[in-house]
Amino acid sequence: MTKLIVFTDLHMVPEGTKIIGLDPYDRLLAGIEHVNRYHADADRVIFTGDLTHRADTLSYERLHGLLAKLVPPAAITIGNHDYRDRFLETFSHVQPDENGFVQQAIDFPDCRVVLLDTLFAPPYDYPLSHAGYLCGTRLAWLDKTLASAGTLPVLLFMHHPPHKTGFTGMDAIRLSNEHAFYDLVLKHGNVRHIFAGHVHRTIGGSHRGIPFSIFKSPVHQQPMPFDAPNASLSVDEPAAYGIVVVTPEGLQVHHEDYEIAKRDSEIA
Repeated sequence: MTKLIVFTDLHMVPEGTKIIGLDPYDRLLAGIEHVNRYHADADRVIFTGDLTHRADTLSYERLHGLLAKLVPPAAITIGNHDYRDRFLETFSHVQPDENGFVQQAIDFPDCRVVLLDTLFAPPYDYPLSHAGYLCGTRLAWLDKTLASAGTLPVLLFMHHPPHKTGFTGMDAIRLSNEHAFYDLVLKHGNVRHIFAGHVHRTIGGSHRGIPFSIFKSPVHQQPMPFDAPNASLSVDEPAAYGIVVVTPEGLQVHHEDYEIAKRDSEIA
């Protein structure tokens, strides 16, 4: 049974910098130590973008050193807070696809894991580049990757949710060509689950018949009011990562609020 750990929206910053009073380095370090202690047997730790907050080299270098502490192997893609070339300069061991996008397919005995690069840049024109996009080249790559999966069920990992999630501000910067994406996915019929980040909340459900899961950040979270138009609002809630376990009958998705998790207490 393949086990995957999922982190999203790391928002790493240079040393001495914080986000709403929180240190992304300390929070992610605690998460990595938690994974090493309880999930060292994971087949991959997947990072689904927004690796840094400002896409600066110092933050990428700081993150690179931190991820070196992981016991399980990592697989990484990028989000709207990242710069593709700058990321690849620091993470030189990450091989982009043949067109330079940070995406890959990884086969396990019971599933094919696919990481998609949904960064709508360059040019890095904000707020436009905060939305996600899969260009024709990336859709063609996905088409080929799904077609070659054989009998393996496919798990898709991406930064931007490919549909609305109910949060007004975040929905405005979701994957902008969702219909082309879903038409392609449904044509193949082998995608069993879609995983995303970007929203900084725990969300689950299905869209056009395909189950999806969205994970919280290890740093700051999106406030719960659905109708907030500002996508930059943040609140301090417990840090989290996801746990995905493929079973003979399907898969399970768990959410670990590792900062507040207790494993040795009993209820009297």
